[in-house]
Amino acid sequence: MGDLRTMMAAFPTGVGIVAAVGADDRPWGMTCTSIASVALDPPCLLVCLRRGSPTLTAILENGGFALNLLRADAQAAAELFASGAPDRFQRVRWTMNPGAEGPHLEDVAHSTADCRLLHQTTIGDHTVVYGQVTRINERGDVRPLMYGLREFAQWPASVLLSRGI
Repeated sequence: MGDLRTMMAAFPTGVGIVAAVGADDRPWGMTCTSIASVALDPPCLLVCLRRGSPTLTAILENGGFALNLLRADAQAAAELFASGAPDRFQRVRWTMNPGAEGPHLEDVAHSTADCRLLHQTTIGDHTVVYGQVTRINERGDVRPLMYGLREFAQWPASVLLSRGI
């Protein structure tokens, strides 16, 4: 039998940073590639987070989160938020404007979705978190950071040129 981790490593996907503020007003966040849209009406998406992570705890405490979809040039931020470094929010600029459900990483994200917690379910070592999208901020640069084969990548230049990006 094959290995699920190896199989999924061959599946390229976009990269996001899921961010929330805990009950103590401290920001938490982690890199996430397990992201999917669920429904358009109501607008809903899901993220899968490691069970027991401080980011998951913050989401459950405050009932909301922000999903920051990363730009092609944001590999350093993806690696920082995957590292577990305790000072990650001191090393990036972030904002928390009125109505935000979690920290927005405007310098590294091409889009941010604010989400209210709808439902969560734990399966094995991860929790699937469903969020109703309450607001989306798009910043214009839609060249996404990709991850696959255990490496970060950008869309091929030919695809970008054909789209005028």
